[in-house]
Amino acid sequence: MDLPNNPQQQELVVALDIGTTKVCAIAGRKDEHGRLEVLGVGKVDSEGVMRGVVSNIEKTVRAISDAIAIAERAAKTEFRVAHVGIAGQHIKSLQHRGMLTRDNLHTEISQMDIDRLVRDMFKLVLPPGDKIIHVLPQEYTVDDEQGIVDPIGMSGIRLEANFHIITGQITATKNIVKCVERSDLDVANLTLEPIASATAVLSEEEKEAGVALIDMGGGTTDITIFKDGIIRHTAVIPFGGNVITKDIKDGCHVMQAQAEKLKVKFGSALAEEVFDNRIITIPGLKGREPKEISEKNLARIIQARVEEILDYVVWEIRRSGHENKLVGGIVLTGGGALLNHIDKLTEFHTGLDTRIGIPIEHLAHGYSERLSSPVYATAIGLLLKGISDVEEGRVAVHHYGEPKQDPEEREMLEEAMEESTASGKWYEQVFQKTKEWFQAEPDAEF
Repeated sequence: MDLPNNPQQQELVVALDIGTTKVCAIAGRKDEHGRLEVLGVGKVDSEGVMRGVVSNIEKTVRAISDAIAIAERAAKTEFRVAHVGIAGQHIKSLQHRGMLTRDNLHTEISQMDIDRLVRDMFKLVLPPGDKIIHVLPQEYTVDDEQGIVDPIGMSGIRLEANFHIITGQITATKNIVKCVERSDLDVANLTLEPIASATAVLSEEEKEAGVALIDMGGGTTDITIFKDGIIRHTAVIPFGGNVITKDIKDGCHVMQAQAEKLKVKFGSALAEEVFDNRIITIPGLKGREPKEISEKNLARIIQARVEEILDYVVWEIRRSGHENKLVGGIVLTGGGALLNHIDKLTEFHTGLDTRIGIPIEHLAHGYSERLSSPVYATAIGLLLKGISDVEEGRVAVHHYGEPKQDPEEREMLEEAMEESTASGKWYEQVFQKTKEWFQAEPDAEF
């Protein structure tokens, strides 16, 4: 494979969105103007994930490997490390308050003090099988002064903070990491996918004013609520586009693949926008007559299920306590946002202004037209978060350009080394110890 001799190639970042309906790998970097330059995109169907959780390791590994291979060909280099998204119905969130008593009143509050507070949150006792994924500070209190967004540089003895803590199942997290590593990649970090999507499609003004991001995927619908620039609430609804497809399959008595095509090509979330006399004709099963389906009835089936999902959305917004504080309304993204008139139905059902979130705001000029779709919101958001983590030093810079060693070549090399050291047992022991050290799984916290 020809590899480019470009010093900027060292800044390449790879993101991996492992969803219920698709696996998307995307590689990019910041250009000289600070815009996101996408160098390679690989998107394949996902068969080993249900409701955001890995249900079949082999199928998921195959999908990841295929998506990575497509993106590698486009980027003309091989990937070693990926920034991976995590989602699913196992994700939960909670609020907690932390306090730190400082030794010296006269020294300024530093980033180290805030880091200590955050580390203390990771010591919380959680239900068995859960682990903390993100600790997100809300606002701080220094002594008796409340509502401080950034306390660095202030003086005080008692530093307190409200935290929004996001947790997930250890087994679900390990399965994602296992699938990525079996695809011959290392995991740089795990990011909650709704947070990544928000990075791609929400403006700073919307986050400040108050906005609810609704990411409608195939298996789940994720909700993230921002106010005053801070994440205030996250939730996962275990329904998505696949449930709509199943309703069409059962209601119209068609095959699963036909139901998906009906939803994508002719589906509408608002039945009153569809003409009564329009009929869709689909081929019958072997030797049978073609089946005729009313487009109006198809829209009624879709609308009923979308309204049910929106009922959960409204309930979560009320539960967050920000029902009347969302000046920015609702932003819809994910594959479900491609349904015709879904923004209108959302406005009617929730009473909030609604727009479709398309992740092109941060892209450099000349981006591929295919990226201007809400389907890529999570992948582009993960890429942005990965670049941000590298720039701020939270994740090491990964140098790309040299091809990965083929497993067969590595095995042949090991056999040759073992044969050459037959007369020197001490060297064989050193080699074995070194091999075990490299293969040891790091006990990393995400």
